[in-house]
Amino acid sequence: MDIYRSDRIRNVVLLGHGGAGKTTLTEAMAYISGITSRLGKVSDGNTVSDYDKEEIKRGFSISTSLVPIEWHGCKINILDTPGFFDFVGEVEEAVAAADAAIIVVNGKAGVQVGTQKAWDLCEKYNLPRMMFVTGMDIDNVSFRKTVEDLTELYGKKIAPFHMPIRGNEEFIGYVNVVKGKGRKFLAKDVHEECPIPDYCEEYYEKYKEILMESVAETSEEFMDRYFGGDEFSVDEIMMAASMNIADGSIVPVSMGAPNILYGVTNLLDDIVDFLPDPTKKERTGMLKDTGELFHADYDFSKGKSALVFKTIMDPFIGKYSMIKVCSGVLKTNDTLYNAVQEKEERIGKLYVLEGGKPIEVPELFAGDIGALAKLEAKTGDTLCAKAKQVLYAKPSISAPYTCMRYKVPNKNEVDKAAQALAKLAAEDQTLSLVNDSANRQTLIYGIGDQQLDIVLSKLKERYKVDVEMVKPKVAFRETIRKNSDVDAKYKKQSGGHGQYGHVKMRFAPSGNQDEAFEFSQEVVGGAVPKNYFPAVEKGLQESVESGPLAAYPVVGVSAVLYDGSYHPVDSSEMAFKQATKMAFKKGFMEASPVLLEPIVNMKVKVADKYTGDVMGDLNKRRGRVLGMTPDHKGNTIIEADVPQLEIYGYSTVLRSMTGGSGDFEYEFARYEQAPKDIQDKEIEARASKLQDIE
Repeated sequence: MDIYRSDRIRNVVLLGHGGAGKTTLTEAMAYISGITSRLGKVSDGNTVSDYDKEEIKRGFSISTSLVPIEWHGCKINILDTPGFFDFVGEVEEAVAAADAAIIVVNGKAGVQVGTQKAWDLCEKYNLPRMMFVTGMDIDNVSFRKTVEDLTELYGKKIAPFHMPIRGNEEFIGYVNVVKGKGRKFLAKDVHEECPIPDYCEEYYEKYKEILMESVAETSEEFMDRYFGGDEFSVDEIMMAASMNIADGSIVPVSMGAPNILYGVTNLLDDIVDFLPDPTKKERTGMLKDTGELFHADYDFSKGKSALVFKTIMDPFIGKYSMIKVCSGVLKTNDTLYNAVQEKEERIGKLYVLEGGKPIEVPELFAGDIGALAKLEAKTGDTLCAKAKQVLYAKPSISAPYTCMRYKVPNKNEVDKAAQALAKLAAEDQTLSLVNDSANRQTLIYGIGDQQLDIVLSKLKERYKVDVEMVKPKVAFRETIRKNSDVDAKYKKQSGGHGQYGHVKMRFAPSGNQDEAFEFSQEVVGGAVPKNYFPAVEKGLQESVESGPLAAYPVVGVSAVLYDGSYHPVDSSEMAFKQATKMAFKKGFMEASPVLLEPIVNMKVKVADKYTGDVMGDLNKRRGRVLGMTPDHKGNTIIEADVPQLEIYGYSTVLRSMTGGSGDFEYEFARYEQAPKDIQDKEIEARASKLQDIE
């Protein structure tokens, strides 16, 4: 592959709902540009971008793939992203590396939740964007209806650049609104001029008027000419459209049928003609030594720097760090400094990835996307010159809230499973591994159940290790509601020195659930010598680790040692520790013990029309709605306190209720006394744990 300067590069991310046709479009662009000699199909599992075994098996994208395409003297880096919501982290990484977006809309399904989420991501990252409507070869697909729906959502900035021509109920050509010409398809990238059909005239004029208005708004001179009835030239329209697309005031809509290669050359031409190159975008970092801003701005004349925006850990092709060069020109065998890990890294060979195929290149200019093999760098790390260390902001990745507990049935494979999971987590930033020592369980967090199911499959297929995922244990706590006063004596005689410890203690609620217990002593007259006080406290420490009610950790207990007795020969620290443990168990059970359950503060963002359904579901989950806040974009943010026990599986339920549009997040708030039926059920289930302790 040739080397391209920064101004001849286009970094374009494909976004859209699952099944909209992003991978099919990528495959069509790869075929037309000459990367492949045959047109692959998702159903056949032979596309360039869906190369992973899981993607081939399931028939949809799981990871972001890079496919560089050469077209009309430019290099177009296509980032093909997953459409299913569980893989949003892959999408966010790609969006952070892109300079523009193509939102792919399935013409038959129309505007879907994934379309709107893609738009919102573009808004967040201020990405220029185009819309491409697929499926024009299907009889009942209406391009006009899709344009109307988009216009209703996003206003006058929606501007169709092409519209379909049909003949005998087939997709046979298109009208180029910019050039005012009709075109009839002859072959994959060949067409001939034809008249604009009469039935197209009405909407052609309407779409042209939208375009002319946007052109007129680019300057006062154009505005005067527009109101004077003057016609703009094609070059003037293209120049003005390019400016408007770059600043987001116009979003062109194109269309085609990538499965039969119709309309794809138009899209490639529009990417080159209208979408901005990296130098049109600001890129700012921070100089590590001084804290000053470093304006990289994808300038190849500045010092070398790059950001690792994604990591690939593939057992067949190895580890690759996908980078976007932020400044300078990277060359083979450069030595760069990892400013995050504070170590030098020799980058060796430079690659561009063509799906799963690494292609060696001698250099990468600022703004280009490539890959480095076998680095220690992680996603979000900055590579730069050691003399001028710069740090770039890491990609913003969604936090995972779907949790499962994982077990490794074969104890000999525990370490192997841990290493495999660490590799998967390095590759997917939305996977998080947590060791919950309080409940003796290892947790894995993800965006959704489908993602975690694929993790299981990858563990088995890639790393040959079996792992089970089950419902996680909820971290209950035990405490007391009343006071108690107990007398406990530990006495043992077995010939020679015996064991003797005697304590009298009072137990009461401390009111502080952040601490397991508070210990104090009020012993007078040396009834219990001072040197045994630490043994009493040690007995309490061991007792609160696993409470006598249901073997959960204890919180919020005040313990006062006020009396007791000792034997000058038989008393020992061990005896007083045992006496204390006996006292704690007895005193705790006499002080009205209860189970506390964790409460999380949850925020659910849903479209207004789903608010009632979501609130009803939260009530069923014993949630208490605290407030509702409109975001003035057609959504409501519901805030509620919900028992953690009730949020298992919530991701799937929320998506089902809201058609995939709902989002939620939560954080631990506090512990509250669980209802009696919940307590009774939990105590019964934990009876065996108590027996193990005894």
